[in-house]
Formats: sequence, structure tokens, C-alpha cells
Amino acid sequence: MTVLGGLVVDLSRARFPYITSVFRVRETVKMAAFGRISQTLLRSSLIQTRQLSATAAHGHGEQTARTWKILSFVVALPGVAVCMLNMYLKMQHHAAHHVEPEFVPYSHLRIRSKRFPWGDGNKSLFHNSEVNALPDGYEGRDE
Repeated sequence: MTVLGGLVVDLSRARFPYITSVFRVRETVKMAAFGRISQTLLRSSLIQTRQLSATAAHGHGEQTARTWKILSFVVALPGVAVCMLNMYLKMQHHAAHHVEPEFVPYSHLRIRSKRFPWGDGNKSLFHNSEVNALPDGYEGRDE
């Protein structure tokens, strides 16, 4: 079966053997062209790989690796340390001025129609007793 201009033609039953052989030759030529193109691309990528590895063998890669290593220790690690210090100081400032909100037992929040299959069945899987309230209020606080 071959598709010709949107029509499906069964070439094995064609009455014109010359036309059938022309179509087969065209398909063979297409496949051969595809093979030549793929071989050319493969060769060019291998040549580029060899050139890159030859360049690295001449010391270029060592200098680049040394530069990135120095940048990592001189720029990246102090940058991470400054970000960590900033986060810690902001957390301390927030904790000093933070006031817990009053618990309001809204009827549409914290509905438990069925127990959770873990723990005591009342706490969610990632429950945090300092932040998450239970249906009757926060844990360990009398309000």
C-alpha cells in the first residue's frame, strides 16, 4: 500500500509494472538520502566532540574549572550565607511582634465527617500544633 496524493494505492496489484517500479525507486532514493544526511550529521557531531576533547586536553578546561571553583567559593557560598542570615533575622523580628489570632469556631471550617486514618483521627496528615487549629480550638491553649 502506498499513499499517492491522498489516495491509497496497492502497488502489488497494479497493472502497470513500470509505474510500480518508479514508485519503488523513489522510495529507495528517499531512504538513501535520509541515510546520507544522518551519516553526515553523525560525522559532524563526532568531529565536534573530538575537537572539544582536544581543546580540553590542552589546558583550557583546567583553567575554566579553576575559575568556576574560585567563583563558587568567593561568590556563591557567601551569597547563600547572607541570604540565610537575612532569613534568620526576619524570622526573629516576626516572632517578637507576632500575636496569635483569636480562635473563631466557624461552622464551615474544620468539618470532620469521618476520622482520618492516622493518629488520633482528628489531626490532618501535616498537622502543626502551633499553627493549625482543631475543631474545638488550638492545642494546649485555653481560650
